Amino acid sequence: MKIGKYIIIILLITFLLLSFSASYSRTNAAALSNIASGADGFIQNGQASGSPIDNDDIYNLSDSLYNILLIIGTIIAMIVGVVLGIQFITGSVEAKSKVKEALIPYVVGCIVIFGAFGIWKLAITILQGIG
Repeated sequence: MKIGKYIIIILLITFLLLSFSASYSRTNAAALSNIASGADGFIQNGQASGSPIDNDDIYNLSDSLYNILLIIGTIIAMIVGVVLGIQFITGSVEAKSKVKEALIPYVVGCIVIFGAFGIWKLAITILQGIG
């Protein structure tokens, strides 16, 4: 008896999902065509009025932001590295083990930060060559 109820419930849910997805796909297709036509109009208006954004301004802003964040990241990484080094040199055996445990996230963080900056600079350089 319980299995029959579960089968009926599963069939009912499947039927509701299938009927919902069929009506959803029709309305979704109409909405997508409206979005596409609106996007085409937006692009045409932007091309007709001229671009107020200069590519050189964007590149200069990105370059300035890159340099500032890289300097801040380097300074923070150096300060944390010096603090960990001093704690390692002056600490007891237990303190040295805690420093070694803290060193793993520090190294991973440095790799992530400087790797992200490398990817950022690479992406900007490639995109500048394309544009």
